[in-house]
Amino acid sequence: MPTVLITPEAMLHDAVPCVDVLKRAGFDVIFPEDPTFTRGLYSEQETIEVLSAGTAVIAGGEYITRNVVRELPNLRVIARAGVGFDRVDVTAATERNVVVTITPTANHECVAEQALALVFAVARSLVVNDRATRNGAWRVTLTEPLRGRTFGILGLGRVGRSLATRTAALGMQVIAYELSPDEMFLRAHNVELVDFDELLARSDYVSLHCPLNDSTTDLFDRKVFAKMKPGSVLINTARGKLVVEADLLDALNSGHLRGAGLDVFEQEPAAADNPLFALDQVVVSPHVGGADWLAMDNMGIEAARCIVQLYNGQWPDGAVVNQELKHSWRW
Repeated sequence: MPTVLITPEAMLHDAVPCVDVLKRAGFDVIFPEDPTFTRGLYSEQETIEVLSAGTAVIAGGEYITRNVVRELPNLRVIARAGVGFDRVDVTAATERNVVVTITPTANHECVAEQALALVFAVARSLVVNDRATRNGAWRVTLTEPLRGRTFGILGLGRVGRSLATRTAALGMQVIAYELSPDEMFLRAHNVELVDFDELLARSDYVSLHCPLNDSTTDLFDRKVFAKMKPGSVLINTARGKLVVEADLLDALNSGHLRGAGLDVFEQEPAAADNPLFALDQVVVSPHVGGADWLAMDNMGIEAARCIVQLYNGQWPDGAVVNQELKHSWRW
């Protein structure tokens, strides 16, 4: 039977549900020797050496470049645990007849919860107050209300829609920018569709939920920050390279933006001397937005089922990125 290599750090043991799914289907399951492999710090040659052990991979954050794909002739499936696939060269995979899948229904609620956690942390100065209180300071300062504020969502996919319902329940006015809107959802949840510039100008909070591609890389630069409402807050749980961090730093230092909640960064893992970390009005986390235990279990199961389906000649519609292989691909 084929061998599946599982790389996400939270899945590196036999007790995770995805291992059971694969083993019951007859697959052999292996893990990388280095549990940090999936962080994307390996060279191309080192990545090739690790991935060469598997016929399929449940992938995390490792970079699967054109050169990597080219040197893995036995690789048949790259099953990304998550919805982003910017670290996989999908064009190269398609050329080499390698199916790339994602887990579109597994972790959107988890990411929405993380975005909301960052909103609360910034609005209520939770980190600053926690630190001060632990140090013996009893500092009672007014915090920011959320009710009645305008919450802007860039991208109304599964995560954006999950966040929209949660922020609306808090009494916030929800507006959104989306190129392919679900009109029924907008009407059902009283979400106002606006253009990009209006989203920036009106929102007290702007939360990013769009993919990273050629048109969105460095989208939030000094020009975009200048268009944001004075005193507003940026929330990013999508991809770090959507934001030019140097420009964000300037917008925060100038006082034009009141704060930021960041789960993702231009370079990951982020360096300890990142100047954003020195600002009290910035709350950060280490790209854990989609990684509570329930979401991780669901992502692993969904990725494993994609591999099993493909091996059995079934096509997991909705999960495959390179759909053009559907009528020609065989295991």
